[in-house]
Amino acid sequence: MKINDLITWFEEWANPAWQEKWDNCGWQVEPGVLDEDAGVLVCLTPTLAVMQEAINLKKAGNPVNLIFAHHPLIFTPPKSLRTGDAMVEMVRSAFIYNIGIYSAHTNFDQVNDGTADVLAQILNLKEVSPIVNTQPGLGYGRVGVLECSVTFRELLTEIQTLLCPPNLIFSPNTDLEMLVEKVAVLGGSGASFIQSVSKTGATVYLTSDCKFHQFQESRDAGIILVDAGHYATERPACEVLSRKFASFNLPFVQLSSQDEDFRQFFL
Repeated sequence: MKINDLITWFEEWANPAWQEKWDNCGWQVEPGVLDEDAGVLVCLTPTLAVMQEAINLKKAGNPVNLIFAHHPLIFTPPKSLRTGDAMVEMVRSAFIYNIGIYSAHTNFDQVNDGTADVLAQILNLKEVSPIVNTQPGLGYGRVGVLECSVTFRELLTEIQTLLCPPNLIFSPNTDLEMLVEKVAVLGGSGASFIQSVSKTGATVYLTSDCKFHQFQESRDAGIILVDAGHYATERPACEVLSRKFASFNLPFVQLSSQDEDFRQFFL
């Protein structure tokens, strides 16, 4: 399958036109690879470490010519291009080594098997629907019921086991033995959806990047907020995406081993 055909297939599934106005989905760097057979390295965030990984794979004889990322490389138009800037060095390497960079961000968040939907699948939620609808049957976040009611303590243990976050933060004064049945999830920064979650009847909301007063907001709205971190809540969707690409029998597909969680915790 040519890269152009792979991107066409993807965009029919997760249309870039669905992206938010502030977002920058689609081609970040296209160095002339559209007619080449697709060799894909999938990552959450396109960084210099991921680019070096792609280059090393290519030098080792693997036909890598596309970094497919969830996060965009370019969010806002740069005011200058200078040696040493990470984005500039990524672009330079992309042209030198003929490796394209493509990003699927808020369009990928909304679809089935996208960031939120995969979290719902991991927790085995049933009767799933979007927190906020944007397209027929699609939208941001997912809310559903657990197969069997569990205590909040058991749910936290399951989240820790399945997502392996470096840390879990949750709302204060929470009864760890309370039973939980309905759960909302949204990968990445989902605090802006707290009020929408409150209308779904969910008891627990799993997301990330929540600030102090957003925990207060969720408590006031009757929701137990669980912050598992940006990387832990979105990386699983990249794994699913890499398996989808592999089903096309491409010459090369691999999930990046150099993707990073940019946060560390001192215990």
